[in-house]
Amino acid sequence: MVIDSGYVASEIEAAQPLVETPVIRQLLREPYPYLHSVLAMSIRCLDAICVASGTMGADWFEKTHIAHSIKTGTDAADLVAVLVFCLFPKKSKLLAFPKIRRAKAQFRYLITPVVAGCVAHFCLSTILMPDSAVSLKMAAAWMVAVCVALSVERAIVTFFLHQPGVVSKLRRRVAIVGTGAVATDLVNRLSLDAGQAYSLFGNFADNTRHDSGRKLDGTLDDLIHRSRRESLHAIILAFPEAGDAEAKVRNVALALKPVLSDIYVTPNLVSGFDRVLPCEFLGENAVFVIQRRPLSDIQLVEKAIVDFSLAFCVSIFLLPFLIGVALAIKLDSKGPVFFRQPRTGKNGREFMVYKFRSMHTDMSDLMAARQTSRDDPRVTRIGKWLRRLSIDEVPQLLNVLRGEMSLVGPRPHAPHTRAGGLLLDDALAEYVLRYHVKPGITGWAQINGARGELVTIDDLKKRVAYDLDYIRRWSLVFDFRIMILTIVREVFSRHAF
Repeated sequence: MVIDSGYVASEIEAAQPLVETPVIRQLLREPYPYLHSVLAMSIRCLDAICVASGTMGADWFEKTHIAHSIKTGTDAADLVAVLVFCLFPKKSKLLAFPKIRRAKAQFRYLITPVVAGCVAHFCLSTILMPDSAVSLKMAAAWMVAVCVALSVERAIVTFFLHQPGVVSKLRRRVAIVGTGAVATDLVNRLSLDAGQAYSLFGNFADNTRHDSGRKLDGTLDDLIHRSRRESLHAIILAFPEAGDAEAKVRNVALALKPVLSDIYVTPNLVSGFDRVLPCEFLGENAVFVIQRRPLSDIQLVEKAIVDFSLAFCVSIFLLPFLIGVALAIKLDSKGPVFFRQPRTGKNGREFMVYKFRSMHTDMSDLMAARQTSRDDPRVTRIGKWLRRLSIDEVPQLLNVLRGEMSLVGPRPHAPHTRAGGLLLDDALAEYVLRYHVKPGITGWAQINGARGELVTIDDLKKRVAYDLDYIRRWSLVFDFRIMILTIVREVFSRHAF
């Protein structure tokens, strides 16, 4: 949410004034910058590419105009200069948005590593070549070429970071839950004083009734439903302090479990041991962290790149086989090759999942009111083998390419799926936590045997336990491990039908 974090000192007992005076606000052009991890990583990569490109140009200039007869040492000096620039410690806070758009911040971020690279270039050249004057010229050429490349790159980056569409994507959207003075101050701060870094998603009541004294954007249910349609990055609980404040925080946080968002609480609502909660700052105002999204922005990008790349390659490789399966389905029974069914995905949003049709068309169950059982008469002859070998799931690669699913994640269920006679959301409170990540074609639960028909609540508990364990332990290495184990175990599983 913001760039400052840590633990709160005991002196933060009373809430600070949340809205600065107009005079102070005018002096601060961007009062609340924050470090957008994906933007910062992208800029670091672009810097490295530009430094390498500038070094190649400098190397050509050095060999053709400065060191005509001296070849030894130029390449080594150039390489060391690039490594020094890339590895030199830099002030990450200068990449915070929207501060990164300022020329002064960009100059302060780049000048030290560029100078360090130039000095390293000169020192190594002097060691490897006898003429110090030539070494100085080569270092100067390197520095000029690199500065030109970086200036062009940062000019283009700054242009894009001023575009309204880009700004709207980078802006953090924050919802305020609660009424009273603290909530009002936060609403005013986000509405009037947060610049282009933050925007107000809305102010919502902390109970089922609207506050008659002021206009709100709805209740908790309205917040949950709206968050499934619009992006939401953070929720701040800021209702008036009362004797049951901590219990109220727990109840509201429990109600907001389905929402994929960081959740914070204002200092007036916590006390005692709760003070060890991690703390961040919105301007001068401290907020405590009580829930974080399971995957960071960087991790989401990493997972998305791996998902798309592997799904695309596997789809091309399996194309002849998939065509053969499609022909077998058409010859075996009447109806379409593919079966499309609504499923609940990330953040509770519904999407249509693709599968090879394994049932007779007139017996298929679109909403999964009845789960498939062993020796189900609705399953076709080809469908029996497709399901046993999990080949019917392969078309979900299309869902991965569309960004609706991941290769690895909790398996998605149809909206009307039941366990123990109850809808899954009602049967187990922790079930909604699965919505915090994209559903997957395979998952940790499946390779551990927790698949097939959900008959009892215990079946559901076992599957959800594996899914939540996967979310907590996520890494790219873990995903690859699950994919390999899927090929080894899942395809030959006796639980598939």
